[in-house]
Amino acid sequence: MIAVPGFENRRVAVFGLGRSGITAARALHAGGAIPILWDDGVSGRMQAEAEGFTVEDLTTADWSRFAALILSPGAPLTHPKPHWTVEKAKAAWVPVMGDIELFARALATTPDAVRPKVVAITGTNGKSTTTALTGWVLKQAGLKVAVGGNIGIGVLALPAPAEVEVYVIEVSSYQLDLTTSFSPDVAILTNVTPDHLDRHGGMEGYVGAKRRLFQTQTPDKLALVGVDDDWGWEVVGDLNSRRLRVSTITTRTPGERRESVAIGDLAAERPDQVPAFDEGRFIIVDATDGHLTVDGVFVTELAAARSLPGRHNAQNAAFAYAAARAVGVSNDAAVAGLMSFPGLAHRMETVGQISDQTGQSGTIKFVNDSKATNADAARQALTSYPAVFWIAGGKAKDGGIDDLSDLFGVITKAYLIGEAADAFAKTLGDVPHVISKTLDVAVAQAAEDAKAAGGDQIVLLSPACASFDQYPDFEARGEAFRAAALNLGATPLVHG
Repeated sequence: MIAVPGFENRRVAVFGLGRSGITAARALHAGGAIPILWDDGVSGRMQAEAEGFTVEDLTTADWSRFAALILSPGAPLTHPKPHWTVEKAKAAWVPVMGDIELFARALATTPDAVRPKVVAITGTNGKSTTTALTGWVLKQAGLKVAVGGNIGIGVLALPAPAEVEVYVIEVSSYQLDLTTSFSPDVAILTNVTPDHLDRHGGMEGYVGAKRRLFQTQTPDKLALVGVDDDWGWEVVGDLNSRRLRVSTITTRTPGERRESVAIGDLAAERPDQVPAFDEGRFIIVDATDGHLTVDGVFVTELAAARSLPGRHNAQNAAFAYAAARAVGVSNDAAVAGLMSFPGLAHRMETVGQISDQTGQSGTIKFVNDSKATNADAARQALTSYPAVFWIAGGKAKDGGIDDLSDLFGVITKAYLIGEAADAFAKTLGDVPHVISKTLDVAVAQAAEDAKAAGGDQIVLLSPACASFDQYPDFEARGEAFRAAALNLGATPLVHG
């Protein structure tokens, strides 16, 4: 746990007792604060009381006695309207913050000589894989690494700074909205597409939240920005105007590709570039067509990394490589880490396969991409295969799957589930599809059709929807897909 100083013997209100809230309360208590907890749900309050925390109804509390409000990222700060605790806090001039801000304040009190470096990742899509992949590469290189935040372990539940060399933190737009001093050594923005617009009052508010990752960046720190979308270029322009250190990450190099220099030939052909390469100081990191290059120096072919298929994973790999090099990992160690990455659950995860023992009917692979909760994320999966039996649907985001029409040609047949099934059916039009309603039915139908088609086939769950109509989260949906595939006799795979 990371103890949070700065609030010794002062009352701090904590609202929302999920993972981040209860962890924040523990960290505040460890730092000497007096956390006062509240949650709208009875179970959260009961857990807090069982741990010995003070639970007090914040609707009737004296807010002038609080030093801060620690707000759950699930509670709205501004839109659709501020949460009632936010209104009470602002009326009493009480600062509102979240767990990432507490993490930043705790690190700020750590002596420079022992302060760990921080790699922080945000973006619409790819941030969880980039976070896990970066942590993996650093660990394989022998560093003491702690990975958490919006992925896995809450940031304040991570080991104390004395036990860590590098923190790798995933941060959401909700968490960034609640920060003022967070300043990671390497700040990563993977990409920006419309998402969570209701919580940020539109696209400008959403992008503004993402930009907060760079708000306190200084020239000694590094920004890695994906520029495969226009919003990324806008962020780069802003950072350049502030004369900050920026590297762009792309998978879509326009025009003619310049011949790359092999690393072994760099000293002879471009001797002036050797120091920058050795120190991991890059201007452009390019993963177009799976060829990873940095400033015209060829690094590796990403096709050899079997758990990183597709253009989007090439982008994730480019971020992880650049971040690892920036914190001192050698080229060889960084590449070895990419190649050995086992993959992440619910992200392009091959969970099982059915093979014809005679070898005549090919193999059916079941790919779990339940994390694809919007159309742009589903696009990344659909572009990774020549043909798929596609399972989609759930609670639709704005725009549904309209933007995927250019990829309908790779859909052999679609199996539609959840609330979005009828709307998706209309969008698909003449594309073969069936309304399966539930995931188990969809998996069974897709497997039967894939077997009838013969040859090697892909049954892909990439819903392009949130899961909340039928499942509590995308993880539960992904596990249901895994179970349905195994119930059909698929051989389980640990990763793939």
